[in-house]
Amino acid sequence: MGNISPESIVNDLRYLQLLSRSFPTIADASTEIINLEAILNLPKGTEHFLTDIHGEYEAFQHVLKNGSGAVKRKVNEIFGHTLRESEKKELCTLIYYPEEKLQLVKAKEKDLDDWYQITLNQLVKVCQNVSSKYTRSKVRKSLPQEFSYIIQELLHESSIDPNKQAYINVIISTIISTKRADDFIVAMCNLIQRLTIDSLHIVGDIYDRGPGAHIIMDTLCDYHNFDIQWGNHDLLWMGAASGNDACIANVIRLSMRYGNLATLEDGYGINLLPLATFAMDAYADDPCTVFVPKMTFMDGQHNEKTLRLIAQMHKAITVIQFKLEAAIIDRRPEFGMEGRKLLDKIDYARGVFVYEGREYPLRDTCFPTIDPSDPYRLSDEEQDIVDKIHASFMNSEKLKKHMRCLYTYGGMFLVCNSNLLYHASIPLNEDGSFKHVRIGEKEYWGKKLLQKTDQLVRRAYFGEEGTEAKAFAVDYMWYMWCGPDAPSFDKDKMATFERYFVGDKDLCKETKGWYYTLRNEAETCDHILLEFGVQPGPHSHIINGHVPVKTLKGEKPVKANGKLLVIDGGFSKAYQPETGIAGYTLVYHSHGLQLVQHEPFQSRQKAIEEGLDIKSTIFLVEFNSQRMMVKDTDKGAQLTTQIADLEKLLAAYRMGLIKEKV
Repeated sequence: MGNISPESIVNDLRYLQLLSRSFPTIADASTEIINLEAILNLPKGTEHFLTDIHGEYEAFQHVLKNGSGAVKRKVNEIFGHTLRESEKKELCTLIYYPEEKLQLVKAKEKDLDDWYQITLNQLVKVCQNVSSKYTRSKVRKSLPQEFSYIIQELLHESSIDPNKQAYINVIISTIISTKRADDFIVAMCNLIQRLTIDSLHIVGDIYDRGPGAHIIMDTLCDYHNFDIQWGNHDLLWMGAASGNDACIANVIRLSMRYGNLATLEDGYGINLLPLATFAMDAYADDPCTVFVPKMTFMDGQHNEKTLRLIAQMHKAITVIQFKLEAAIIDRRPEFGMEGRKLLDKIDYARGVFVYEGREYPLRDTCFPTIDPSDPYRLSDEEQDIVDKIHASFMNSEKLKKHMRCLYTYGGMFLVCNSNLLYHASIPLNEDGSFKHVRIGEKEYWGKKLLQKTDQLVRRAYFGEEGTEAKAFAVDYMWYMWCGPDAPSFDKDKMATFERYFVGDKDLCKETKGWYYTLRNEAETCDHILLEFGVQPGPHSHIINGHVPVKTLKGEKPVKANGKLLVIDGGFSKAYQPETGIAGYTLVYHSHGLQLVQHEPFQSRQKAIEEGLDIKSTIFLVEFNSQRMMVKDTDKGAQLTTQIADLEKLLAAYRMGLIKEKV
């Protein structure tokens, strides 16, 4: 405080007067400084990074509940050899699924009061451990109101003192005798889950493939501290919610491709009946073999008749998608995607695809809804379907709620504690320089490109209806999904047509941008970090998802000498045959950075009934020789600024420039 000059106080007097409303006395300001200084010297909270969840809600929720294995580790640390392995497993399962586990225990436990007494004591010890790195104030704000006082008493009393242990035992006995043990156990377990993960970073792709993206979004909407870096699949859904019909068609096509109708129909109430009726009629005599779902997530619950209907709907929406995309390509020549109009390159009479002087036999030659003389025109029936499904997307209240959450807590990138997070790519030239991308009348690159696309994504949803700016942004949402220079895609093409109708390996090949090669070089990563204002150093990293790490083939998630981490390890069941694992969690706590590699999750039911946890392997990415404290984080920098402001306020009080409001 001795370094504060009177001039700086006078210059900031208006701001300090505003600050004095929150801290009206010297005592108030001093207390807050003491509180903030204490917080600065606590260990940093644990950050968890997940990516490419792709609708796998059971595995996602379990990873949140078990803190990527952290709860199990803490139970082992606390109880070591004092509990048997089976008892530790039972305790962990209770912490993960308290309501369900309680029902099983009550059905078989003969002396329930004794079980309550033992279990509550165990939960108190675990809770004391996970809450130890937080201030009492922060823990108090996390507590359920009805048990707040009791939990505070239990957490802050030492069981080493015999008198205190007796006090704790009386509290626990009273909880049991008043028949509140079940509710109290649930409250304690939820608190342990909440305190184990201080902040959650979702580095893109919540949607598509798996059956429960809407359930994941419900979980996130109520989560205590999280952020999202939009992935290409999230942006596709955001484009659909913004009214882009090509995005809507892509969303439906992907749902059909993976035999997953739950998110659309059950989650968001999208009415697919018009599409089903049309598809059954238009493709009544068509086997639609190419369009049988790639993989179903219903574990055999789709019967043959349903699979046939899905294949028909799949083909119908795919053809509609190509027509809708052609309209955007014609409307936006600046997208440079004329080469993706391919329906006019089919020789419908001969059943071949004619491309760049070569002929390719078609895998499917039945096109009852395409007029060869005008292949991109929607039939009246197709237009009617597009209009009805569009209205269904626009009127879904649940979808609106989840999109608001994505926009509020999401963005194209995030810089947090010297880590740069984005889902896919920063477009680069072959020499490693940032690729200049034209959007409208200007060119953007590096950080400015991600800022500009972030702005367009928001304008597409929130922009003023009827304006050209909004119309362009809505069209650009489709470009973000499949445009060559889109940072969320960054490939030469999306070969959807070729995969369905041609199958030639060379034609189906999608060539990735230079980023995906150059990101293996530390120099490139440093160049990108500097562009985003992150000083390259031993604790600075780029964290990506998007491209599954093929662990089976020996690929490593840690690249460029530890500068870049790709943490898409195959949460999506569709990718697990390629990756050989079932996802990664990156965990950044006060001791360092750990990569947790997960084995496939059996099911929620098996986790509850049999205590089957996700088997996880921990790899040490980086170890801090000194424990990282809050003062070493971005939050610490903010608190340090607040302390400096409060010290100025104290000086202003003592100089008589501001009067205390006693």
